[in-house]
Amino acid sequence: MPIVVALVLIAVGSVAFHLLNPWWLTPIASNWHYIDATIAITFWITGTVFTAVVLFTAYCVFRFRHKPGRRAGYEPENKRLEWWLAGVTAVGVAAMLTPGLFVWSQFVTVPQGSSEFEVVGQQWMWSFRLPGKNGRLGTSDTRYVSSDNPLGINPDDPNGQDNVVIVGDDLHLPVGKPVRVLLRSVDVVHDFYVPEFRAKMDLMPGMVTRFWFTPTRTGTFEILCAGFCGVGHPQMRGKVVVDTESDYQTWLQKQQTFAQLTAPGK
Repeated sequence: MPIVVALVLIAVGSVAFHLLNPWWLTPIASNWHYIDATIAITFWITGTVFTAVVLFTAYCVFRFRHKPGRRAGYEPENKRLEWWLAGVTAVGVAAMLTPGLFVWSQFVTVPQGSSEFEVVGQQWMWSFRLPGKNGRLGTSDTRYVSSDNPLGINPDDPNGQDNVVIVGDDLHLPVGKPVRVLLRSVDVVHDFYVPEFRAKMDLMPGMVTRFWFTPTRTGTFEILCAGFCGVGHPQMRGKVVVDTESDYQTWLQKQQTFAQLTAPGK
């Protein structure tokens, strides 16, 4: 009986923890309501199966507990049960995976009129690059990476000269404006993750990955690396600050461009 009670408490406690979890109280700083909906679908499907299995186990422990004279039945094979379990599992997996296809399409389909910025990951800090007045980011390549050019911006590309470069400092964004995020790594695999934005994407060496989001409320939100990238991985953190338009422009005017950072005598 203690085992039965423990199993029932595990099932009830797991459901209660899910419903009362602070995750649902996290301030949403973007338009990723469909990501939360997808997570909820996954939780409900896996949670239902988990609860059913635990409660069934509790029932079996109680119903078929040892009694003098009772002998266990032996049934080495049950085709009907196997097909039933395989079918239910297939339906459950499909129900979890199908919404993800639509979510992924929304996640990477950037709306017209979006601005953009670049995230650069390197062991073990975050750096950022914003376009200058012409609204275009210059080209980049890891062969240009140096102590004076940590982001590897092409010094011969005129579009990169007025790019705003932020190395190891906070990123600021204006509230209410959609932005496309370009992500690249100059060394190993990293993962850009802002939980409140429901934004998460790998940074792959030699590739540029992308997604988009719209900050919907002002505030300061932590950036984490969600991919193990070496001994300094736990300390690879940063902050993104969502400002009002006026505060954002004030901050932007204080930042240095690539041309200023690489000027002779700097």
